[in-house]
Amino acid sequence: MTKSATAAVGIDIGGTGIKGALVDLSDGRLLTDRIKVPTPKGAEPDDVLGAVRQVLETLEVTDADVPLGVAFPAIVKNGRTMSAANVAQTWIGFEAEDFFEEGLGRDIHFANDADVAGVAELRYGAAQDRNGLVLLTTLGTGIGTAMIYNGVLIPNTELGHLHRANHKRDAEAWAAYSAMERDELAWDAWAERLQWYYSHLEFLFSPDLFVVGGGVSKHADKFLPLLDLQTEIVPAVHRNNAGIIGAAALALAGEKPGALDSITEDLASRSTR
Repeated sequence: MTKSATAAVGIDIGGTGIKGALVDLSDGRLLTDRIKVPTPKGAEPDDVLGAVRQVLETLEVTDADVPLGVAFPAIVKNGRTMSAANVAQTWIGFEAEDFFEEGLGRDIHFANDADVAGVAELRYGAAQDRNGLVLLTTLGTGIGTAMIYNGVLIPNTELGHLHRANHKRDAEAWAAYSAMERDELAWDAWAERLQWYYSHLEFLFSPDLFVVGGGVSKHADKFLPLLDLQTEIVPAVHRNNAGIIGAAALALAGEKPGALDSITEDLASRSTR
């Protein structure tokens, strides 16, 4: 692709659904309806690839000249998935980027889903033009995190897996939105769990801004005001579309490996202008 591209497709692969849309790269707007299909049961690679093909066909953007970025719920290093969150264990150590490129017959740009959401908020959302340390958290089935320092993404943080003292479950098992639903918590009871989590992050990292994403961020007024923090905390602008938008933005980087580094360095240079 060329740097003059004005639109790209973003695909966000999750444990329950696979979403995609064509995105305007100038401002992060969706240019098409968001297409969503269920993640195939078991989420094995071949089945997930078939679902991604279905999304692209429905969007009618199968042309390989249209840049494509893919977000995936795993640690991603050099195109290889090194973990598996809510997908088959087959993905661990899997050459996922090569697999998708061969299966789709086109170049793609591939990254961790929370990191990609961070790119969306960095370029088009709540973290835009913010210096210092920004921690984005996505509250959903688990807790995804993206760490951004002076406009540069530090990839593959897994801060949803912090542990509480004398507690068997990690932070996401205790404080994710799924825990609220599972344990039938009211907003104030869930906020008590979030208070522990964000206070712990605050103690460990002294951030300048928290950005809270995931679908539940549309109800931010019901729980964010209940938190007592020294750090400013705000809802994400793009909520459940952040993975799509960030994956499309990632497709701006015209080379790989290092595509994620290229785009974050470009965004950092913009922040100093």
